[in-house]
Amino acid sequence: MKNLKKIAFCTLSIAAFLSPAFSQTTSQNAQTKAKTSANNLFTSEDAVKTNAVGARSSNSGFAEQAFRNGVQSYYRGSFNDSVVQFEKALSYLPSEYSIVEWLGKAYYRSGIEGTALQEWSVASANGQGGLLLKNKIEVIGERRINDNFYDTNIRYTESGSYPGKNGENLIYSQPISVLPNSDGSSWVLAYGSNEMIQIDANGLVTQRSNGPLNGFDRPMDIIRLQNGDLLVSEFAGDRLSRFSKDGFYLATIGSKGVSVGNMVGPQYLAEDENGNIYVSDFGNARIDVFDKDGNPLFYFGGKSGEFDGLAAPTGIAYANGSIYIADAVSGAVYHFDVAGNYLGLLCNEKTFKRPEAMKKWGNYFILCDKNKVYSIDIESGAVTENISTGNAPSRVTCAVPDINGNVLACDFKSNEVYIMSKMSELVGGMLVQIDRVYSDKFPQVTVDVKVENRRRQAVVGLKEMNFLLTENKVPVQNYKFEGSADGNDTADITLIIDRSMNAKGYAEAIETAVKEVAASMGGKGTLRVISAGALPVLEYSGVPDGVSQFTVGALKNPYSNGCQMDMALRLAANGLINASLKRAIVLIGAGQVGAEAFTRYGLSDLAAYLNNNSIALASITVNQENPCEEIQYLCNNTDGDEYYVYRSQGLGSVASDLISIPNGLYRFSFTSSQTTEFGQKYLPVEVEAYLMNRSGRDESGYFAPLE
Repeated sequence: MKNLKKIAFCTLSIAAFLSPAFSQTTSQNAQTKAKTSANNLFTSEDAVKTNAVGARSSNSGFAEQAFRNGVQSYYRGSFNDSVVQFEKALSYLPSEYSIVEWLGKAYYRSGIEGTALQEWSVASANGQGGLLLKNKIEVIGERRINDNFYDTNIRYTESGSYPGKNGENLIYSQPISVLPNSDGSSWVLAYGSNEMIQIDANGLVTQRSNGPLNGFDRPMDIIRLQNGDLLVSEFAGDRLSRFSKDGFYLATIGSKGVSVGNMVGPQYLAEDENGNIYVSDFGNARIDVFDKDGNPLFYFGGKSGEFDGLAAPTGIAYANGSIYIADAVSGAVYHFDVAGNYLGLLCNEKTFKRPEAMKKWGNYFILCDKNKVYSIDIESGAVTENISTGNAPSRVTCAVPDINGNVLACDFKSNEVYIMSKMSELVGGMLVQIDRVYSDKFPQVTVDVKVENRRRQAVVGLKEMNFLLTENKVPVQNYKFEGSADGNDTADITLIIDRSMNAKGYAEAIETAVKEVAASMGGKGTLRVISAGALPVLEYSGVPDGVSQFTVGALKNPYSNGCQMDMALRLAANGLINASLKRAIVLIGAGQVGAEAFTRYGLSDLAAYLNNNSIALASITVNQENPCEEIQYLCNNTDGDEYYVYRSQGLGSVASDLISIPNGLYRFSFTSSQTTEFGQKYLPVEVEAYLMNRSGRDESGYFAPLE
């Protein structure tokens, strides 16, 4: 053995003596290490360490493999698996903060936003992510503190406009009313040019209508009826005109005169929950009422008892079973029941100078008054100024919130429609997130991008012109805009059936709800049924028609005193992660939960999990009681509605209501020009979104299939 060692030593010494290259080993190792560092996925000091012959450390190799698995799991929607893989990668390279950033992303999609923010903060403090990560931390942290959508104490400022002229070319004249659409576009009534035009989110005119066969005669206000039709008042025509949702003329309602069904100068419109139509009749100083088919019913607003009568009714709105009317002479807002009986003042006389349109927004009305826009608390009548157009000649006639969280305001004198946004939205921009990358057909790559404002609202109506996709900061090749999820007309729905003792006596009502919701899907999409007991159980998954013979007695899950509603919601959401781009959960039951219903997952984490994966939650109660606060919180924070199983309208609109919830997911495809190193190389991709004066950006990456 000693001789072998001696021989080896001598051989090494002779080789060193004979080979000039050997004397340069140290410098070559340093160069190899630098080259290896440049090609490594990770760049921390531990990751780029090499051994004597320039090979990477085993820790770096193990970390890269775990990281690749984590990214792949993330894009498959297996967020818990991705958390495990990223944690494993960090165990090999604790100081690699690109892994920490991805770990935060996995926690975020899992609904654990508090932990996600902690991981991102650590990564950001160590130089990872730059301004993009700092902005994401700020936006998501702000959402968790303030989730009040209808915050009327915030001032709005102009973020863009739809001008009536383009140079010397007239686009429209004297905009007087605006009606936002669910796809981000808006209908604008032009009083001066006697037309109704549709404008998309980028301010481009996509459609024009001149009204009935003989044309509009000074169109004044436009509303959307419950069945989707549009209703327009014509001030000089003394009539109402009805249009399809696409803007095609259908019928005329009313005529000039003073009798029931007649009008003189109709201005603003409202509809109650029964479909009855209310018109502020300026010339007759009253409110005219028609049924949903346009048949005249009665009018009201004259002098009675302590009420002196309307002098010049303008803005009108319906809320909570009552009618509210603004008067341009008295400057007050009056309160009536739907039968026309005077109930009192919401806002005192001389509160406003010359009020115009009044539109409902959550628990508030938005009212225009000369050059200002106010919000009015429906309960208290408290008034807050939100918008002022300044001292320039201005007359704001209509203001209404759009689907993207802005307020659209028509300025009659300046001939513009303003897009008004919160200052925080303009400064902070939009939150843009690369939601998923499909690379299994590499080099053909598909990317899903989610665009939201700072208040978690989906930004819809964007087109190809609103995006820029790059790889390593170079525009992608063969870029194609595949469309948006908001245009989908189908949804996958999961029903959660309450198996608590509170629901035990409502078998027939539950069966009715299941069958009606399934029927509302029109045979499209996938329906799942989960029973929520002591443990949740998946009872059915398939086509909606498969539950046409559903009975509560066929459920496998027994009734329980301790239903784990949080686990049922997680199970339902897990099954929807890879479902249709429009997906929702409908909870059917007594609307009450036990003390241990949310012990494993808190309400805020559940709401975040649903929101971060574009899943809405709706509730159907089998009794006439309101759902408990926990269920109301989840429905309100995921844009879902609440229904009573035997409501007069039935449940036939549930699927369409869920489908109509805005969805800010956009899909793109392109041909990658990057090399993959046999599927081991991390391939960066970036996206920017622009809308008017707002923008947002995200950076991510993916792996091609292994070769």
